Amino acid sequence: MIKHLLLLTMAKLLLCHTALAATQAYPMPRTHVAPITNSVTGGLYELYIKLPESYDADTDKSYPVVYTTDAYWHMDLLSGATEFLMPEVILVGISWQKNMPATIDYGHRRAFASRFRDYSFVAHEKEDIQTKYQFGQADMHLAFIRHQVMGYVEDNYRTNIDENAYLGYSMGAEFGAYILLSHPDTFKHYILGSPSLDLMSFDSLKKLEAPTAEQTGDVQANVFVSIGELEESRMDLTQQFTALLKSREGNGLSVSGLEVVKDSDHSTAVPETFVRGIKWLKQLISKDSDT
Repeated sequence: MIKHLLLLTMAKLLLCHTALAATQAYPMPRTHVAPITNSVTGGLYELYIKLPESYDADTDKSYPVVYTTDAYWHMDLLSGATEFLMPEVILVGISWQKNMPATIDYGHRRAFASRFRDYSFVAHEKEDIQTKYQFGQADMHLAFIRHQVMGYVEDNYRTNIDENAYLGYSMGAEFGAYILLSHPDTFKHYILGSPSLDLMSFDSLKKLEAPTAEQTGDVQANVFVSIGELEESRMDLTQQFTALLKSREGNGLSVSGLEVVKDSDHSTAVPETFVRGIKWLKQLISKDSDT
């Protein structure tokens, strides 16, 4: 009787363990999560840091870093693209703010509500939306990235700071455009996929460009811009933005031109944008290492 009870108990435990194992999340290999708090705003973020396979074996080697925003959406795809195209790189995904005010009803946007504030550099024209989401604080988020996020990564990992790169898509690419024109020395390489520009934000970028245009001689930056062929509403402004950058090309600034992803809209252009962008980045970094 006791033997039967013991076997029954073991069977139940095995079933419970199997059920729990079946629901466990699959961890991304060689990746860990580092909580980080914005010392100015108190906003809590997370860094998702993926190391290359050779990191522990070759302790004398330093690695380029690709930083990306919208990390919850991007890390899986970026990890897949780099695993074969550019395996010798550190990936750093920057999350959205985790402790947004509980008193504000963000609805289904709660998880990513902070991106509207952090990645934008102009206020929203509708007062109620502006009050809720606080658009236009890209400068504060950039300061957080420059001083805290990059500082943490460089203090704790073997990084090649001369090859830092940024990858942003949609609002993240709009934020990347702001970084490029306001603090171009933040990164050496910029991958900007389908930037979500409108007339107000593009006008603001042109105003940023004017006082920094004379700095081209001191800027060492390479820029990749892409858009989906079917993004008709964004095409004109994206072309104008690329032309603005091309007009400053030379003396350290290099622009790939506008990469158009055929038969793709804003959503379906994402995978090929990442693959093309990483291939472009790998070629540039390989060229730098050969010189």
